Amino acid sequence: MVKWFSLLVAGTLAACSATESVPATAQVVEAQEGEARTIARSKTHPISQLPLIEVTVDTGEKRVDFVTEVANTPETQSRGLMFRTELGDFDAMIFPSGRAQPRSFWMKNTPLPLDIIFIGPDRRITNIEAGVPYSTDSVHSDGPALAVFEIRGGRAEALGIEPGDLVEWALPR
Repeated sequence: MVKWFSLLVAGTLAACSATESVPATAQVVEAQEGEARTIARSKTHPISQLPLIEVTVDTGEKRVDFVTEVANTPETQSRGLMFRTELGDFDAMIFPSGRAQPRSFWMKNTPLPLDIIFIGPDRRITNIEAGVPYSTDSVHSDGPALAVFEIRGGRAEALGIEPGDLVEWALPR
């Protein structure tokens, strides 16, 4: 009986360890700036069910990687990050276009402040606009945008991401 109880306690403690608190679809890796972050093992986001890719921003001084949901249909682009209340330090959403064109976004039904990053045809950031939660005021690209990239508000400044930085990604097939 004591042996069984010891095994039960050991199993319970193992189940409460930090690595076990990470969803089965993720793993924790060391991120830039020494923060722990979660990288998706699966190919879809657990909430949105959108495809996941890695997007890298090259600032010239460092490369910053983001686990990124791909809003690749008119419906998913229209919904975006609406109704989402959390977005990790290195989580993002990308809105690719079939061709570079002027883009505008708003924050209707979006409780999170976001940095809305417009990416030009050369894959360089043209402008970054702060999205105000729940606002229906549009923010616009400074010229044609090949994609729009959203991260949690204030992260672009905190990470040193600026217009002119190179953004790299490969869309899933």
